[in-house]
Amino acid sequence: MSIDSPSPVLVWFRDDHRLGDNPALAAAAATGSQVLCFAVCDDSEDVRPLGGAARWWLHGSLKALGETLERAGSRLALFKGPTLSVVERIAQETGASAIYWNRRYGAAEIALDSTVKKRLTEGGLKAHSFNGRLLHEPWDIVNQAGKPFQVFTPYLKAVRTRGMTAPRPAPKPLLGGAWPSTLRDIMVPLEGLGLEPSSPDWAGGLRSAWQLGEQAARASLRDFLNAGLEGYAENRDRPALSGTSRLSPHLRFGEISPRQIWLAVTSRVAEHPGSAHDAEKYLNEIVWRDFSYQLLHFHPHLPVRSHSSRFDGFPWIDAPGTLQAWQRGRTGYPIVDAGMRQLWQTGWMHNRVRMITASFLVKHLLTDWREGEAWFWDTLVDADPANNAFSWQWVAGSGPDSAPFHRIFNPVTQGEKFDPEGDYVRAFVPELADLPHAFIHKPWEAPPGVLGAAGITLGETYPAPIVPHGPARERALQAFRSLRGPGQEEHS
Repeated sequence: MSIDSPSPVLVWFRDDHRLGDNPALAAAAATGSQVLCFAVCDDSEDVRPLGGAARWWLHGSLKALGETLERAGSRLALFKGPTLSVVERIAQETGASAIYWNRRYGAAEIALDSTVKKRLTEGGLKAHSFNGRLLHEPWDIVNQAGKPFQVFTPYLKAVRTRGMTAPRPAPKPLLGGAWPSTLRDIMVPLEGLGLEPSSPDWAGGLRSAWQLGEQAARASLRDFLNAGLEGYAENRDRPALSGTSRLSPHLRFGEISPRQIWLAVTSRVAEHPGSAHDAEKYLNEIVWRDFSYQLLHFHPHLPVRSHSSRFDGFPWIDAPGTLQAWQRGRTGYPIVDAGMRQLWQTGWMHNRVRMITASFLVKHLLTDWREGEAWFWDTLVDADPANNAFSWQWVAGSGPDSAPFHRIFNPVTQGEKFDPEGDYVRAFVPELADLPHAFIHKPWEAPPGVLGAAGITLGETYPAPIVPHGPARERALQAFRSLRGPGQEEHS
């Protein structure tokens, strides 16, 4: 920067890839200074590396953010290298007077951000951080004793009694600035980040399933309000229907904020009061996301260690073959296999089916929940550090406010209840497409003539169940009893 030029300010983007309701960007723009926007890709930092599907989404999300910033009068500079040294160098070479970012809530992210802030402020740079990810900060919603909640229902009630901060409009226009040429050796093009898969390119199904970026997120929200909100309370459990918003990956990468969703949904209810019940059910899911982040913030071990110490001695079975069958959607249980194949093809799975597939892995196969958490982390486009870990511990019964372990989903009755016509199974397990719906969730019970007419040979064209439900359920209960000690009753 020229010595006569006013100092620019920096905006560091991290999982907040939008202009609207972006408090860090809004605060930077309000200074009236030139705003230099950047993101850093650091594969060496201690923060958990993104899985493959999330890296694919990040590529498209950064591309869309860059295009949006250019339309607003700025640009997005991309850097690759150790975060601390890169950000320090950016601050030094640009002569910036301040840096703005939105907060993160995992322990490793907090530690990194704290180190960056300390080093920058010691060098005379002002550092400002904001809540751009949640409805409320994890430390803002507490019980009467001033402690964070461990149970969702009272947390939800506490949130419902508070006001909601209105989302901020996107700053228009942005006063962009020029980046110093001295930073070119660490500035890289988007393709240089190496986020998209190659050799092989497995992301074709993801590309056909999703539109990425802030505009796509807003369009998805509008579509949901117009066609999906009404009936949401019932339809959200039916995987064959378009009964959910599918906004989770947009939220994961901050292409839309929870406050924007909250305002849009409550405004819709004001215009259409009949949708109030469905809207309440939907907004509860947004609050559940905040609750997950509160738990992660105060219990940073959630992704790696059972919250309940009683599960430290659980007799998990290490069986790579059955784990692989689950991962590939070859368990012989159609609703489980449909979910796992939907995940592999599209990078997403319907929430009801996430619970069914997770229960099957942990309880029918007695596979450590961390194996499932890691697979979802790698294959979900919405793999979220809080939701993913808490949800797996919730299903396993080892987390705070979790479902009891002895609640073991029967994959046949779950399929018959939530996919009664078998449309979801037929969409993702095409080898069963011609099977009558009476047998679509239990093909092993179909008479030989019915199987033959459908072109199915169990064990060849479609696998027989890798474990029988009844004995697998009893095995799981016996494993759980081993944790409880003699003389304690089981409630089922």
